[in-house]
Amino acid sequence: MFNLNKFIGDHVTFRSTSMFEVDIQANAETLTREIKGKKVCVIGGAGSIGSSFIKAVLRFEPASVVVVDLNENGLAELVRDVRSTEGLFVPDEFRCYTLNFADPIFERIFREEKGFDIVANFSAHKHVRSEKDKYSVQALIENNDIKAKKLMDLLTVYPPKHFFCVSTDKAANPVNIMGASKRIMEDLVMAYNTHFKVTTARFANVAFSNGSLPDGWIHRLQKKQPLAAPSDVKRYFVSPEESGQICMLACILGNGGEVFFPKLGEDQMLTFSAICDDFVKAEGLTKVECGNDPEAKKYAAEMDYDTENYPVVYFKSDTTGEKAYEEFYVPGEKINMERFSALGVVEQTTRRNMEEVNTFFTELEGIFQSANFTKAQVVEAIKTFIPNFEHEEKGKNLDQKM
Repeated sequence: MFNLNKFIGDHVTFRSTSMFEVDIQANAETLTREIKGKKVCVIGGAGSIGSSFIKAVLRFEPASVVVVDLNENGLAELVRDVRSTEGLFVPDEFRCYTLNFADPIFERIFREEKGFDIVANFSAHKHVRSEKDKYSVQALIENNDIKAKKLMDLLTVYPPKHFFCVSTDKAANPVNIMGASKRIMEDLVMAYNTHFKVTTARFANVAFSNGSLPDGWIHRLQKKQPLAAPSDVKRYFVSPEESGQICMLACILGNGGEVFFPKLGEDQMLTFSAICDDFVKAEGLTKVECGNDPEAKKYAAEMDYDTENYPVVYFKSDTTGEKAYEEFYVPGEKINMERFSALGVVEQTTRRNMEEVNTFFTELEGIFQSANFTKAQVVEAIKTFIPNFEHEEKGKNLDQKM
């Protein structure tokens, strides 16, 4: 049987145990004090990172957990997962709701609960492929930024002790609209740090997370379809378990206004094609490297199900928004690499005040209200808010790839 967690440890992260376990053990007393018996709300909790955050938090026995997500099937799997895990504490009050956190129903739940001790928001468009045309860009910014602002306004009614919102390494010197939207989100949530403690985390790719390219390879095998991967894009990776742990540590241990990131060296970066090579071998197969998509699809269509040879296509990245390298912080940000064993912290960075944030959001909403707005208008508006936003339109997007 293919063991995905073992494969990730052996071939992607090269770690048999979590890189954050030392920090968790060192701060177990504080984590227990801040989580045990407390009310927790997790928005976007059915996704890979949100569900891993929930499992990390459950270890410290909260009194209740309320999970909100639009993915009904994902919520069902989350419940099955936590209730099937040996030794994992699950409070009597573990409630999942299939709804949008911007809906009036969530506001009603929040007000009747009189808020929560810990609120974590993982609801986001996370894929670079989310950037295609003006409609996809509007949906991305609506979810990552505009709806997030409505949530922050609501939280001021009953401020949480700990608020966390997930970011991405792509928010550091963004080159795509998804990364820019996350940088905007960082500035947005940090503007509320005067109302309650706000922290966030920029981190690496989560290996085999829902909807990721490696996760897609599993589905391609099940459907007898070729595997595809860029050969020139290098990325840092953390395991699904580690993704939830870094968010918990940032949420509970961080000071207001701080951004956390994993301590990963350049020698730990991998190409997707290298991981794909190992994935094919781990499945007991031998790769057949094809020259293009049509050749690979034809090979897959004609091969037997019991074949030991499997078609792959490796290509150079040529789509809009793809960043050839990763970085967790930028010049001018105050970095502390000593506080934690496996975590770096951006302790100080340039942030916008509430007036600047409100002005920018009014401009964005004005653009979207126009029937004839363009993607280029949105990009130019973002450039006024993020001067170092280096967006390059290449006329191709990831939805045109296998």
